[in-house]
Amino acid sequence: MNVAIGLNRVQSFGLDEDQSAILDQADRYARAELYPLSQRMDDDEWWPDEAFRQIGANGYFGATIPEQYGGAGMDLLGAGLVLQGFARWNHALALSVVAHDNLCANNIYRNGNEDQRRRYLPDLCAGRKVGALGLTEPGAGSDALGSMRTTARRDGDHYVLNGSKIYITNGPVADVLLVYAKTDKERGAHGISAFIVEKDFPGFKVAQKLTKMGYRGSPTGELLFEDCRVPAANLIGGENQGVSVVMSGLDLERAMISPLCLGIGERALELSIEYAKTRQQFGKPIGSFQMVQSMLAEMYVLVETMRTFSYRTLAEAAPLEIGGGGRGNIHMLTAASVMYAAEACHQVLDKAVQVHGGAGYIWESEINRLYRSIKLLEIGAGTTEVRKMIIAGELLKGMKRDG
Repeated sequence: MNVAIGLNRVQSFGLDEDQSAILDQADRYARAELYPLSQRMDDDEWWPDEAFRQIGANGYFGATIPEQYGGAGMDLLGAGLVLQGFARWNHALALSVVAHDNLCANNIYRNGNEDQRRRYLPDLCAGRKVGALGLTEPGAGSDALGSMRTTARRDGDHYVLNGSKIYITNGPVADVLLVYAKTDKERGAHGISAFIVEKDFPGFKVAQKLTKMGYRGSPTGELLFEDCRVPAANLIGGENQGVSVVMSGLDLERAMISPLCLGIGERALELSIEYAKTRQQFGKPIGSFQMVQSMLAEMYVLVETMRTFSYRTLAEAAPLEIGGGGRGNIHMLTAASVMYAAEACHQVLDKAVQVHGGAGYIWESEINRLYRSIKLLEIGAGTTEVRKMIIAGELLKGMKRDG
């Protein structure tokens, strides 16, 4: 058995009693508290201001952060199970949760110093502050590091940031942002540094909130930094050390996106089974027709393979060392997991709409809301094409070493 899997108690590709309890509790909470928000969020691109405080008060934030900073002290698999449970009932809010908890708070915990942890983590874990990650820029998506134009120059006890970020989940509502900028242009991707930026810092502003096809209500925006003054004490991990922060963070992000796809797929399958049992055509439920049965069977297989691959990847990514991402087997595995989960979720949702027929094509239906989520996770955190490049690159490196 893989050591990481053993440490995280994934036995026979299933969950143990404690892990099942985490998933069940998250599912019950999300169904009762988050599901009622989902329709309005989708209709109006509405952000429920109190939702994060309530999630924090119920102990679901800071999943991978020790209790001394206000976190839950779970491993990455436990965090993934919470996300899976949330995604079943409100995938838009689940996306904001992963951006807040994994991309911002967990990155600060893993890479920040003790002062930074104590200043920022308690409020993030309690949901009193909303977190975000600022990496992608206009004109620099897949090549986010090499093409980065946002700069930071030292000015006494501050750094002065200039540039912009786009497609930033939680950007319009974030209180605390982990932002990447170039501190040494000559060094290219190895001249990037990470900073904690607060929304009230002079020179920072939200340029616009973007209207999306899916995940509506999870706010996405463009951010501007115009001579934004950031205290030098908010530099994360040392000057020009941003690459190690980015790469380990990206691998963890990819591992965490898979259970988001899984939760959506599970809900789509559940809705399709219910519809197939109740929708009547030719005097009988459509679930009695072999072609509908075939689609349901295929959806089930896709969901179950998403489940085992997602759990395995979360378990193996959990012990990832700081600065240890961006290479080797874990880099390949996380890329493969999210690539498969996103594509499988796409197939599940496509079949789900087909099962629902005309009802699935109506904007207000729940299955339509789920269907409009399919493309984002084939694009975000590295496109499907980038994921294939990562997998092939690591495979070929291995072949070269073996040869």
